[in-house]
Amino acid sequence: METRVGNAARSLGRQGLSTFPVGLGCMGMSQDYGPADEQESIATIQRAVDLGVTLIDTSMSYGAGGNERLVGRALAGRRDEVVLATKFGIVRDVPGGPARVSCRPEDIPKYCDASLSRLNVDHIDLYYMHRIDPQVPIEETIGAMAELVTAGKVRYLGVSETGPEELTRAFAVHPITAVQFEWSMWWRDPEDDVVPAARRLGVGLVPYSPLGRGFLTGADLGTERLTADDDRHLDPRLHGEHLARNRAILDRMRQLAAELQVTPAQLALSWLLAQGDDVVPIPGTTRRSRLGENVRAATINLSRSDLERLDEVAPRHAWSGDRQTFAPYRTVRRPTQ
Repeated sequence: METRVGNAARSLGRQGLSTFPVGLGCMGMSQDYGPADEQESIATIQRAVDLGVTLIDTSMSYGAGGNERLVGRALAGRRDEVVLATKFGIVRDVPGGPARVSCRPEDIPKYCDASLSRLNVDHIDLYYMHRIDPQVPIEETIGAMAELVTAGKVRYLGVSETGPEELTRAFAVHPITAVQFEWSMWWRDPEDDVVPAARRLGVGLVPYSPLGRGFLTGADLGTERLTADDDRHLDPRLHGEHLARNRAILDRMRQLAAELQVTPAQLALSWLLAQGDDVVPIPGTTRRSRLGENVRAATINLSRSDLERLDEVAPRHAWSGDRQTFAPYRTVRRPTQ
């Protein structure tokens, strides 16, 4: 049996929040990536905590609240061992149903109370605005979130998928502890704007999909291997010429990972961790078998030479295709190749 991986911790923001360097994203346990086994998902969350993972990430939108209930059951009796993060603002009325964004200040206390109830906790450690509501100035949304901190229902505030200007405006209302966004070796656009803005402000970086929606695990992932209800069918990077180009890069990454005696997933995660001590990725998995592999990435220290070789075999602009996007989500920022 694998044992707990050290006591290493990273700070998110400047307000006092610290967490293990690798977190656990729970979205795939309730939506988007095909069917998942609820009991295995609960066991996976519990095993992650056993291994030392502290940051557990969910949202009111995942499974229309079902994911928060699942996380709450998994963490029963272990609340004090974790940094519990959830989000509001993407609204789904039923699991698998259409999503909309709503961040009206008058609704935020109700969102928070509902999440607290589903999670069966009395406070949320890190509460994110999941997406910007174009109908609501971000200052009004953050102001309502700040009132939750004053009330003791939330400890720290975060935002997700914001641009640098929006992040700066949010921070001017209340300190922001973390910004969450897609970032991995095959999606690096945030390095141009969000990452430097966050660092100027002292905001922690929480990359989601750090394994490229599963592609960077080294699996031969393509849409032909996905179940019909898997949302990755909508990802342009997994189709046609884009997929062929990306597979060629992944082959080179596999070879380098073998030379370094790590897995492709560990190579991808350790690359992200090497980008700064303010980075805490949240890879998702629905199976206990993947957890140890992801957690051990926190113990891998890539040398400057290793990073240079990795940049040679998988340069930023060699990856092909835009990332997956949905109507209520932020528009991607670069054209397909």
